[in-house]
Amino acid sequence: MKTYSAKPTDITRTWYVVDAKDLSLGRLSTKIATILMGKNKPEFTKHIDCGDYVVVINSDQLAVTGQKLTDKSYYHHSKYPGGIKEIKLKDQISKDSTQVVITAVKGMIPENRLKTDRLSRLKVYSGDTHPHMPQNPVKLSMKGAK
Repeated sequence: MKTYSAKPTDITRTWYVVDAKDLSLGRLSTKIATILMGKNKPEFTKHIDCGDYVVVINSDQLAVTGQKLTDKSYYHHSKYPGGIKEIKLKDQISKDSTQVVITAVKGMIPENRLKTDRLSRLKVYSGDTHPHMPQNPVKLSMKGAK
């Protein structure tokens, strides 16, 4: 029996929609990262990008456990002396909740040449509506992600 290796021409991509309302940020992000990498498919090949598209809605209604709203911080440095900037999770959610989900998923995808292509298939929206209805996305159930 020979080992199967997927070819880029054999890949079929499906669209999934995830409602992030009252879901835990970390559990949601791991499921999304798995789908973006294609690890949920039997034809997964790690050097070929065989993942699917994921649309996340209601990112402003995410849930986090513990004291993460006040304790978790995001840092950015301007590469000048004294140029470090810090923003708390609570402030980042009120400013731009889509960046919270994108940053969490970005940290769960391996650092290689396929990372930017995989992240480009992640679409995050803070409200209920999204412009991807013509693609007929499948509603993805996130049981156990609470």
